[in-house]
Amino acid sequence: MLLEFLPQAERDLEGIGDYIAADNPARAVTFIRELRAKCSSIQQTPQAYRLRPDLAEGLRSSVHGRYVIYFTTDNDTVRIIRVLHGAMDAAACL
Repeated sequence: MLLEFLPQAERDLEGIGDYIAADNPARAVTFIRELRAKCSSIQQTPQAYRLRPDLAEGLRSSVHGRYVIYFTTDNDTVRIIRVLHGAMDAAACL
């Protein structure tokens, strides 16, 4: 399966990194690496993750720390839609 980050997901990761870097630049780099690694693990078994029909048809989610990765799948691609802090109103952001 292929892994694709939609532009908004890339902006989310950049914003998360910038926020963490304000206090700890080294941790910002490692945490973004962890989030990307989590996305790679999703790519291996996407059907194992929670469906989120309350937010959108075909949407799934995975948690990493305080962040939630929202994604969809089709026959050969996992698409990362958003990476949001768990305290955010996902319905308003998706």
